[in-house]
Amino acid sequence: MGEAADAELESELNQIKSQAAAGLVRITQHAHEEMVEEEIRIDEVLQAIQCATILEDYPEHRRGSCCLLSGTTSAGRPLHMVCATARPVLVLITVYEPKPPKWVTPTRRGKKL
Repeated sequence: MGEAADAELESELNQIKSQAAAGLVRITQHAHEEMVEEEIRIDEVLQAIQCATILEDYPEHRRGSCCLLSGTTSAGRPLHMVCATARPVLVLITVYEPKPPKWVTPTRRGKKL
């Protein structure tokens, strides 16, 4: 990635963190179901966002620009959050704890099946 792309991602990440800190967050039904299933609390999600990095950016996604964030809670629990990035409110599309076989580490995908 070039400097312009890096600066754009940094700006996007700063906006996401600001929206989360201000409580400007909407959780989709899918994200809510995943959070319940994996026993992930909203405060954990907000903690993870504040130290998150963008793992993957999807600017041309069919449902609108979004990205995959990777962060950790204050207790050290790794979380991934997929969120829409072009809205005045942060929309959490899904939230999950990255685990094998899909993820070897919180930032490295496993082999495709």
